[in-house]
Amino acid sequence: MNQLDAVSVSESLELRVWRGAIASGMIPYFMGMVTAAPQPEKQSTPPPNDGFLVCGLGSLGQNCVANLKSFGVPVHAINDALPNQWEVPQLRDLIDHLEIGDCRSAEVLERAGIRHCRAVLLVTQDERVNLEAALTARVLNPRVRLVMRSDKQNLNELMGQQLQNFVAFEPTQLAAPAFALGAFGEALIGYFSLDGHRFQVVKQRLEPGQPWCDRRQIHELDNSRRRVLCHTAAHPDPAAVTESPSTLFYTWLPDTMLRAGDEVVTIDCNAELRALYSDVATPARQGVWQGIGQAIARLRDWPTLKQSLLGLWQTGAEQQLRRVAIICAVTVLALCLAGTLLFEGNAAEDISMFQAFLYTFITLFGGYGDVFEALEDFNHPRLVQAFGVLLTVAGAAFVGVLYALLTEKLLTLRFEFRERRPPVPEKDHVVVIWLGRVGRQVLTMLQELGQPVVGIAPQAPDADILPKIPLLTGNVTAALDKANLATAKSVVAVSEDEIQNLEMGLLAHRLNPHCRAIIRTYDQQFTDRVAQIFPFAQVLCSSALSAEAFAGAAFGEHVIGLFRLHDQTVLVTQYELDTGDSLTGRLLSEVAYGYGVVPVWHQHQGQPGKIMPSEDARLQPGDRLVVLATIGGLRRIEQCHLAPQDWHIHLEKTLTANALFDGAAEIARVSGYRLGAAREFMAQLPGLLPVPLYRHQALRLARLLTRAQVKARVIAPQVTDPSESHFSPLG
Repeated sequence: MNQLDAVSVSESLELRVWRGAIASGMIPYFMGMVTAAPQPEKQSTPPPNDGFLVCGLGSLGQNCVANLKSFGVPVHAINDALPNQWEVPQLRDLIDHLEIGDCRSAEVLERAGIRHCRAVLLVTQDERVNLEAALTARVLNPRVRLVMRSDKQNLNELMGQQLQNFVAFEPTQLAAPAFALGAFGEALIGYFSLDGHRFQVVKQRLEPGQPWCDRRQIHELDNSRRRVLCHTAAHPDPAAVTESPSTLFYTWLPDTMLRAGDEVVTIDCNAELRALYSDVATPARQGVWQGIGQAIARLRDWPTLKQSLLGLWQTGAEQQLRRVAIICAVTVLALCLAGTLLFEGNAAEDISMFQAFLYTFITLFGGYGDVFEALEDFNHPRLVQAFGVLLTVAGAAFVGVLYALLTEKLLTLRFEFRERRPPVPEKDHVVVIWLGRVGRQVLTMLQELGQPVVGIAPQAPDADILPKIPLLTGNVTAALDKANLATAKSVVAVSEDEIQNLEMGLLAHRLNPHCRAIIRTYDQQFTDRVAQIFPFAQVLCSSALSAEAFAGAAFGEHVIGLFRLHDQTVLVTQYELDTGDSLTGRLLSEVAYGYGVVPVWHQHQGQPGKIMPSEDARLQPGDRLVVLATIGGLRRIEQCHLAPQDWHIHLEKTLTANALFDGAAEIARVSGYRLGAAREFMAQLPGLLPVPLYRHQALRLARLLTRAQVKARVIAPQVTDPSESHFSPLG
């Protein structure tokens, strides 16, 4: 094929791509394609391998490249121009092939190696570009996995139904739980739902006198609803630290006794959260007499009363009518008092003070004609009549102001007739500034957790948006005072402007140094600098948090959620096992300790799912498995990089007749050893179990054998003499 024929084939292919997209009704036809920018100096044809293609090198795209390269796979990239700034050091050198051009163009995708790619990550800031590029990539490579950035939930679901091997995320929504959990406090670290069950990751520091202190070993905390994720001893013992593929999970020994001051992180299912925020004050219902008593006490407190009056007087420009009403009310009261005294003192006949007040009141509200004849009988009729005219004019002005004030109030409350929002909490609440997609999601999540909240927005949202949450609108800086910031628990600034978020965080810290400041950013370098200079703030980069989920999804896994634990991102990842999958046929204990992940859900095909499944379950094709894993754990699963099993069990003797059968059953269940072979081994004790195990797995088997009346010891790696074994004391 000559060069002209190749060009014709490429043009025909691109034309077919666009005609198909136009016929589907999803992409309008554009006259003229975007011309590719000049190519960078370093260009070469990408090799035919199982690579990954990232379209868009913004903040999210660069972080996706960095995470993909941690898997050791080839990564290609397309961008409309060379990035002005590389957020990740030496990232340009990590990209195997960089193509400058429009990722919607079939020719550009071809040059980037789309036909040899396993997955395409479409993460530009333009959702239209992402969609068009996704359709073009699918036409060029029907087997490629599409991971698209989009916040249109309905479109994402429809695309997922029509296109196989497709997933779409919105990075801001992926990162929203991290902002909510950071504002909630240090006790609750993670929170997600799975098949109607609520999972929460909880951190607690043990205090003297708690039931766990000096009574429980770590493994005793595990049950059908709870798993231990991390343990940090108050006084670390080097002998109690074990090697693990993960730097987060399984770095502790399960037979370690819990002591006061230890920090334990667990994941619980369907547990109550009241203990996590028991220190949060719940507003109590006040009785009528109690409220009256407090009102009288405030009246006696002159400084407080004076401050309240000044606050009522110093209103904004939009409430000047209220100031006029106050002036009119004071004037009318003064005229009523003066008129009562004038009528009572100048009456020709003795009248009561109440009758003098009635003359004044009737004249004030337009009844001058009714009392005109009576005014002539006073001692100074001219003076009294002139004062009556003054009362009539003042009354007319007061009635006009009163009508205007009522009209303004009715217009203001026209939306509050539907449903009034609750008042702003007085203390221990979370203030969320700006109610975009992330802000609304943070407020909703905190409300589900039972945390008192208040939202602040420059403009009032619709009445049906977050109707049960107190909201403040108008000037954001002025609204902070009304939000009781001095007694707030946390402030979350999640606007689209990271500079504005930083300003709000610093302002909140100045007003309340004990308040947690959660700041949303978009640039990792800016995030690192702000976190270094302002250690009191928790600065979270949305792109960096979401990039790990995009990278995990590129390998075919379904990322349900994520949270931060000890400065690392933990991904809640779901696997659907197929025949020939690297996980198929393995025990859950091998998956957990070999890859450094935590299984939290296991479901055989056609059967109900199991929460915190047993380590002895064996995975089968069609199973559904949900694990907690860092990006390193996903990489180890993808690369089938299992940690070595180098621990053994030495069995000395059985203490009862039934121990022979019970011990063989425990060995077969925990280690996967054949039951018949396990019985033959038990009949020839003492001996070293020929099946190597992981340390946690070996310690658990030793405990079970001891309960079955079998004397057993755990043998450390590369130790063959039982007399030199390192074993855990078992009771």
